[in-house]
Amino acid sequence: MADLASLVTTAARRWPERTAWVFDATGQRLTFAEVDRRTDELASALAALGTTRGDRVAVMLRNQPEFPLLWLALAKLGAVLVPLNTGYRELDGAHVLAHSGARFVVTAPEFTELLTAIAPRTSVERVLTPDELRPAGSPPAAPNAPELPVNVQYTSGTTGAPKGCVLPHRYWTTLAEGLVTGFPHLGEDDVLLTAQPFHYVDPQWNVAAGLASGATLVVLDRFHPSTFWAKVREHGVTWFYCLGLMPTLLLRMPESPDDREHRVRAISASAIPRDLHAELERRWGVPWFEAFGMTETGGDLRVEPADHDELVGSGCIGTPTPSREAMIADEQGSPVPRGETGELLIRGVGLMHGYHDDPEATARAFRGGWFRTGDLASMDEHGRVFYAGRTRDMIRRSGENVSADEVERALLLHPAVRSAAVLAVPDALRGEEIKAFVVADGEPDPAGLAEFCAARLAYFKVPRYWTFVDSLPMTPSERVAKGELRRNGGEQLAGSYDRVEGAWL
Repeated sequence: MADLASLVTTAARRWPERTAWVFDATGQRLTFAEVDRRTDELASALAALGTTRGDRVAVMLRNQPEFPLLWLALAKLGAVLVPLNTGYRELDGAHVLAHSGARFVVTAPEFTELLTAIAPRTSVERVLTPDELRPAGSPPAAPNAPELPVNVQYTSGTTGAPKGCVLPHRYWTTLAEGLVTGFPHLGEDDVLLTAQPFHYVDPQWNVAAGLASGATLVVLDRFHPSTFWAKVREHGVTWFYCLGLMPTLLLRMPESPDDREHRVRAISASAIPRDLHAELERRWGVPWFEAFGMTETGGDLRVEPADHDELVGSGCIGTPTPSREAMIADEQGSPVPRGETGELLIRGVGLMHGYHDDPEATARAFRGGWFRTGDLASMDEHGRVFYAGRTRDMIRRSGENVSADEVERALLLHPAVRSAAVLAVPDALRGEEIKAFVVADGEPDPAGLAEFCAARLAYFKVPRYWTFVDSLPMTPSERVAKGELRRNGGEQLAGSYDRVEGAWL
C-alpha cells in the first residue's frame, strides 16, 4: 500500500472482474479492472493537456464515476486533486481556485458557466468537461512516492476561510490499511456505502478502502434519510460510516418492520449522539462504533469491539489507532493528569504535510510534532478518550464555562427540534450570554424549549436568547458552519426571544 496508484493496479490484478463501484443513482458499475483501465486513459488525457507531477487540477462534479476516476488518474501522474464543493458560488469558488493555484478545472456542464467566469481571476488555464478528456497514448509511469502530495483538500471548518490541507498518498493508504488490518477488518466479502459528496474526504477514503480490501463500494447521490436504509438493504451493505446529524435524522424516520432486515455487521460514526446511542442500536440491531478523525489527520481514534458494550452512550471517541498517538495537553502543550480536560493532540504517520501556502497556519496547527485538534477531551486510565467540546466553542457566562456542544445535544433531544446551534453573544453583566438557533417542526415555543433545557442542564447553561430559522448553514461534514452564522449577524439580538424578559426583541 505504498500509494494510490499501487492500490489501483494491485486491486485490478487481484480482483479484475469483481465489482469495485456501484453508483446507485444511475446504476453504473465498474470492475476493478475497468477502474485501472479508465484511470490510465484519463491519466493519458491529462498528460496530453500538459499536466505534470505536482500540478494541481480542480474537479467540480457530483457523485459520478468521473470524480474518483480523475482523482486516481491524477495520482498515477503524481499530480494533485483540488476538490471543489458543488455548492460553491463566485466568491468561495474563486478563493479556492486562486489559492490552490489549479492549472485546470474538470467539471460538469451545469458548472461551466460559473467556473469560466471565475477562471480569469485565477491561474486556471482551461475549464473542461470529462467528455473532453480523450486518451493520447500510454500514460507516464506512475511515481512510487508515498509522501508525494495527492490532494489539496480544503477544510470545511466551522470558523474562518477554508484552508487547503496538503495530503500525501500515505494519508490515504494509512487510512485504508487501518480499516483492513484493524476494525472493521474490511475484506472482499464486504459491501461499503457512502452518501457524502465526493468533494469531502469520506467517499475518497471509502474508495481507497475498497481498493485495499476488494470490497464493493456503493455510492449514493447524497444522503436521503427517508430511503437510506432501503438502499442499505437493496445493495446488501455490510458496513458504512456516517457523521454529524445523520444518526439523529435516521432515528426521526418512522419505524418499520424491515428495520432489522439487513446485512450490516457494524456501523462506524463520528459524533454519535450519546443520549441516542442505545436507541440506534436497539432499532437496527447492529452495534454503532464511535470514530474520530479530521481532514488534517485522517483516522485517529476509534472504539474497539472489546470496549463497545461498556462505552455505549458514554461520549468516548475511542483509543488511538495503531498509526496514531494521542495526548491531552494544557495550554503550554504539556500532558495533563488522566481524567482532566485539555486539548486533544494527535501525531503519527500519514498526517497532512501542512496548509497549502499558509506557513503561519501550519505553525499554529503543529506543536512539537503534535497536531492541535482544537477539541477538548479527557483520557481515562485505559487510554480511552472522551470528547468534551471545542476549544473555541466554549461560552464563559458569569464565570461558568458552558460547552456549546452540550447545550446543542440537549436541544436535539426535543422531538420537535431538527437541528440546533448555540453561540456566545456579548453581555455587559455576565460577559457572555447564550443564544440558540433552532430549526424546529410546527410552531416553536421558546419558553417551552427553555423549560425543556432547564430540566436537563444546569440553570446557567440554558440559552437566554432564542432564534428560529428554516435552516442552518452546514459544512460538508454535517457540522454547523458557525463562522458563517456569525458573519451573517448571528450575534445580533433583534428578532430573538429573550426568555428572561419573556418577550421578543
